[in-house]
Amino acid sequence: MSNGFEEFFTRLCSETEIRNQSQLSRELDVGRAAVSLAKRKDSVPARWILDLAARFGLNPLWLEKGIGFPRPEAAISAAHEEGASYEEIPKVRARLCAGGGSFETGGLVEGYYSFRSDWLKTRGSSANMVLMEVIGNSMEPEIKEGDMVLIDQSRSDVLSGGIYAVGVEDTVMVKRVERLPGTLVLRSDNKDYTPIHLSGDELDNVRVIGQVLWASREYR
Repeated sequence: MSNGFEEFFTRLCSETEIRNQSQLSRELDVGRAAVSLAKRKDSVPARWILDLAARFGLNPLWLEKGIGFPRPEAAISAAHEEGASYEEIPKVRARLCAGGGSFETGGLVEGYYSFRSDWLKTRGSSANMVLMEVIGNSMEPEIKEGDMVLIDQSRSDVLSGGIYAVGVEDTVMVKRVERLPGTLVLRSDNKDYTPIHLSGDELDNVRVIGQVLWASREYR
């Protein structure tokens, strides 16, 4: 396995109709000199990998380093052949806010996403898990706006420093949570946001929905 130019080019040619460096330069919309320079340096710019992978439906890691399968669907097929089973986790409408708060707290199911059963079992019971979308930037860089997070609703007992979905009145937020005597502290990773301290009667309106187990990011 290698991320050198020749190995990359051989892999690309095996899965596409590209056969020479002139065709490669046209596909990338770059000059022949840029391709020749990459060959001399024996390296491939990351942007080329991403552009070509998206254009031809290839696995970027395979195209760059020869790791895994050429196409994502081949990996899925192999997993099924190995007897892997999958479970569907619902994505609910409530959007977790990593900022000032989200009032979209309806629990209507928007769709389902498949996860490998063996992976889910290592993390808990899938029956207690839901997916939600994050809005706001208060948890950056750990969690960014638009990320989708997997939440285990059975994990409502706070472990200090863990990331949780928390309901405060009609607001749903994702924060690092710390429990102090008589006080619940909601902290943001983004230092532009000050911690939220809840105590006394304020705690009556707080609900720890569950712990965040996993996050998915779609690059735009």
